[in-house]
Amino acid sequence: MNWLLVIVGAAVGAPLRYLTDRAVQSRHDTVFPWGTFAVNVTGSLVLGLLTGAVAAGAASSHLQLLLGTGLCGALTTYSTFSYETLRLAEDGAKFYAAANVVASVVAGLGAAFAGVSAAEALWS
Repeated sequence: MNWLLVIVGAAVGAPLRYLTDRAVQSRHDTVFPWGTFAVNVTGSLVLGLLTGAVAAGAASSHLQLLLGTGLCGALTTYSTFSYETLRLAEDGAKFYAAANVVASVVAGLGAAFAGVSAAEALWS
């Protein structure tokens, strides 16, 4: 049963990542990978909120498998982040490559902490 929850979450998360990435990137005329940045930060926020909810007893382990492992696992993408950062550096856009690394780590961690804090405020 657990594997089915992960599959269902991933079946939603993967196309959502692709569609969100394309929609966000099409609105920006820059080499910076805004689409990947957006899905990774959003996934970090959702995972932080979910983690906080599970810790507070407001969400089940089944929901954690569905949304955390399945949805967020397929929505976020470390491999694309790495590839796009490497591509930026190789193409001479070293500032954008460095900005992508710093902004992604800072925003991702900030979003995760914000999600946990929001969950604690809601369910503590």
